Amino acid sequence: MKISGGKAVLEAVKREGIGHMFGFPGGAVLPFYDEIAAETGLVHILTRHEQGAGHAAEGYARASGKTGVCVSTSGPGGTNLTTPVADAFLDSIPILAITGQVVTDLIGNDAFQEADLFGIMMPITKHNFKVLDANELPHILKMAFKLTHTGRPGPVHIDLPKDVQSAIIDFNYPDDIVIPGYQPNLRGHPNQIKRAAEMLVNAERPLLLGGGGLISSSAHQEFTALAEMLACPAVTTLMAKGAMDENHPLHLGQPGMHGRQVANYAIQNADLILAVGCRFDDRITGKVQTFAPHAKIIHIDIDTAELGKNVAATLPIVGDARLVLQDLLAMLKKLNAKAADTEWKKRVHAIKEACNCNYAYEETPIRPERILYELGLCAPKNSIFVTEVGQHQMFAMHFIKVDGPRKYISSGGLGTMGFGLPAAIGAKAARPDATVIDISGDGSLLMVNQEMATAVESNLPVVITVFNNSWLGMVRQWQKMFFGKRYSGTHLGQSPDFVKLAEAYGGEGVRIEKPGEIKEGFERAFKANHLFLLEIDIDPEWDCLPMVPPGGSNSGMIPSKACTNVVKKMHEYKY
Repeated sequence: MKISGGKAVLEAVKREGIGHMFGFPGGAVLPFYDEIAAETGLVHILTRHEQGAGHAAEGYARASGKTGVCVSTSGPGGTNLTTPVADAFLDSIPILAITGQVVTDLIGNDAFQEADLFGIMMPITKHNFKVLDANELPHILKMAFKLTHTGRPGPVHIDLPKDVQSAIIDFNYPDDIVIPGYQPNLRGHPNQIKRAAEMLVNAERPLLLGGGGLISSSAHQEFTALAEMLACPAVTTLMAKGAMDENHPLHLGQPGMHGRQVANYAIQNADLILAVGCRFDDRITGKVQTFAPHAKIIHIDIDTAELGKNVAATLPIVGDARLVLQDLLAMLKKLNAKAADTEWKKRVHAIKEACNCNYAYEETPIRPERILYELGLCAPKNSIFVTEVGQHQMFAMHFIKVDGPRKYISSGGLGTMGFGLPAAIGAKAARPDATVIDISGDGSLLMVNQEMATAVESNLPVVITVFNNSWLGMVRQWQKMFFGKRYSGTHLGQSPDFVKLAEAYGGEGVRIEKPGEIKEGFERAFKANHLFLLEIDIDPEWDCLPMVPPGGSNSGMIPSKACTNVVKKMHEYKY
């Protein structure tokens, strides 16, 4: 059929099974938006800033597993998309970013709102296209979508000049496409899988370490099955939260800088670590030279570039996490591997049980632990938790437990403040049946509060919980602990009344001042069928602990007061 280039984009999005796109129009993308005006099979959500569109596309992708699509005009519209694109790149999230561009004859002439978005996006995308011939658009669109979600997922960018959007083409969208030189290796080598199985059977202190690749490849069931087959303790990174039911007795929580003491103990004392779909970034390893000093490491990843990049692998295996784990489980059955009630398992379990975190704090200002404990009790079973970035993010990582994948969404590698609210909107668009809760700090929300208007206007009700301490809490904590309490540029001063702000945007809000009001506040929020904000004042002196100091080892966490019994047990069980 003969259609315009702009219409071709919409047709491709629909044929990929994607129901929503997020964007903000401008002159260089008007032909595309003209086609949207007549479109009935696809919902376009107008955000209030291009950064919001990009993060909403991320939230859509993270909640659904589909590719998220975001659109902007040229120049400043495209540069505003770079932060969410970079965020998706570091967290391996499949999004397609489409930017308008000046007409092809003017490219390179410094025309109005021209920017070299192709060049700017190059280092933060999996692949990048500049379309100069409209007839190539169906082929490019299919290639772009395939690249976003195959192999290691990630963002792809298409720079679309205005005249290409208007051009009339024969639209023949391929069912599949062969991309020269691109052939992700899905199956691990049988000899390596056999060796991995033998290493697991012979290990005395094995540990499973799961990363975000478990979520991307839907390998959560296989990961849990492996832990249960071997009765092997397991830890999951922030990006893999929910890849194993966090109430499972073998699950130890998250490792790393703000992780759990028992998770770091297990890493530092294991003699074998099977790592799946993780990249061993510095927030997990601490001082890399001291990471897992006793352990041989089996590293499974679909991206060969990650193998040996940060931590040397005794046995690297290239392949899709789910398929490799399936083959590994089959091999372990052949070897007659059985669960054993080992001394290692008993010690790790004893340390885990020694954690005496108190959730029932009654003092005011209300403690974050109490807020999140009540939230975990009240939240409906189908809830999706989305976080901003800061202390509240790490508190939530500790105290919110999820039982399955795609129920906890957070910015990991880039650590982007302002991520949470638009990502929550995208998640709600992808999963309208779910209760979506944005856990935010006041600093993060101030960056994107305008997206409350998007949620209201688009009828995408989300619940926002604002931890308000009038400071940039995590930065202040570092200044307090490592910079001699010299608080520079971190006090927010007079913030708006967030309850009234939510009401001004057309939502509802309530201020929680006493611990006894938390449950009722959340229950009201979950019953409301519109945007609902809870503002809760917290004390800036409450630090997010335990914590590995910058440049320190995972063995040297700064404990919280609640870690007393855990620390005693770790010393008792020192290897």
